Amino acid sequence: MTVPPTLPKFRQQLILAVLMLCSLLIWLDNTVLSTTLETLADPVRGLGANPGQLQWATGSYTLAFATLMFTAGALGDRFGHRTVFSSGLVIFAGSSLWAAYASDAGQLIAARAAMGVGSALITPANLAILMWTFTGPARAAAIGIFSASAGVGMAAGPVLAGFLLNHFWWGSVFLINVPVAALALVGLAVLVPNFRSPTLRPLDPAGMLLSISGLVALAYGLIRAGQVAVWSRSDVWVPIVVGLVLLAVFVLVELRVKVPSFDPRLLAQRTFGGGNVALGLLLFAVAAVTFYNAFYLQGALGFSPMKAGLANIPTAFGAFAGAPLASRLVHRLSLRAVTVPALTIAAMTMGGYGFFGLRTPLVWIEILLLIQGLSVGMVIGPVTAALISYLPLEQAGAGSAVTNTVRQTGSVIGTAVGGTIMSIMYRRAIEPSLEGAPGPVRDQARVSAEQARHVATAVHRPTLAQAADNAFIHAMHVGAGWIAVIALLGAAVLLITLPTAEKKKGPIPKPDYEKARGSV
Repeated sequence: MTVPPTLPKFRQQLILAVLMLCSLLIWLDNTVLSTTLETLADPVRGLGANPGQLQWATGSYTLAFATLMFTAGALGDRFGHRTVFSSGLVIFAGSSLWAAYASDAGQLIAARAAMGVGSALITPANLAILMWTFTGPARAAAIGIFSASAGVGMAAGPVLAGFLLNHFWWGSVFLINVPVAALALVGLAVLVPNFRSPTLRPLDPAGMLLSISGLVALAYGLIRAGQVAVWSRSDVWVPIVVGLVLLAVFVLVELRVKVPSFDPRLLAQRTFGGGNVALGLLLFAVAAVTFYNAFYLQGALGFSPMKAGLANIPTAFGAFAGAPLASRLVHRLSLRAVTVPALTIAAMTMGGYGFFGLRTPLVWIEILLLIQGLSVGMVIGPVTAALISYLPLEQAGAGSAVTNTVRQTGSVIGTAVGGTIMSIMYRRAIEPSLEGAPGPVRDQARVSAEQARHVATAVHRPTLAQAADNAFIHAMHVGAGWIAVIALLGAAVLLITLPTAEKKKGPIPKPDYEKARGSV
């Protein structure tokens, strides 16, 4: 067993600060885009992006992150975690600069995908360095402090994005990443040894290629359906079928690999497999409802970016408080007794968007967002921790890779499907209001409510803007119903697969460092 070098306490604290800064950077980037979507859709203040392009701007990042993260850990073992971490920061900063000055939606999508590559390299290395730096009780304390960066990022991201959008151009939300990444690079170079594992994990280029191509094809077909509003076209169903086939081949390939980066066998275990399916369905629903919420607050209700960012704080506060609350309840009750009701409540809050309209008081929106964040936080944290604990320690690394990949994949598909439902329903609802309008006006108004409002102002047709708002609300109501069903399905999966009561366990032994490090 390799014993990690003992570092001075002050140096450990400085390393933890650098790691938290990088984690905060990733969480900020995960949240600022939702506040920026409405601005990016605006033809004057943004890029005039259509819903499909905004779905790709969101999904390309998550897709790259999901499919590369389980390979990044093996790269860290081979070349050193600081080397991989630094490479990820350079890629993340460079692609953030590219995104900030993107001249069209296509460039933004490509830049966001590159940012996802950087995040995929950063995240496993970040956790690995944390595990190498701290030992014993200090490690548990460090992990607890480190985890707080997620809550800070969730709360600060929308507010920071709102402030920047109110005072600067939309690219500033990405440009802010560059100096933070530069500071983190200096900290890594000065403070962090280049930890690496003496046992190299094999790379999995075939699995990486199949998973990326399969998810890209599937997401393309789903998003394309929203753009053409027809499922029977070959450019819709062919990519979907190809994507599903490639993902099936990916699973077969991973089953044949001796040490797979993504081990499908783990999903055959009832509790681990069911819990991951439930988390994937929950993240599907969260991604979809977040996509709707951005356009509802800033588009339909006319909130400024800053006001919309402040309005989303209850979600972050609830998520931040939900995990520790659920942890205490699980000790008294059971994982099933806590998480199934919590996920059911989360589903009901997502369905609650079906009752929101153009005149809904802000206080009701805030109450719903608080309950939604609290209930989601009470599911994700405890279920994720429990899934890893159900596995033997030697399988913790593989289990972590499976869980992270399933969660991110759920987010990718959720954005694609949620946005497509919104586009199709909006187009059907706006069509009667376009009778008699000139051809260019009809074409632009069909794209999205944002485009309809813009052209209504240009041609002095306020009734068209009102019709676009009503059409969007109708689309959101329909989408909210489907999203709630998906989340309820996740609750049903937890009810079926989780044990009825927690088994009593003996004292937890002191962790073997090499085995614990594998969970990174």
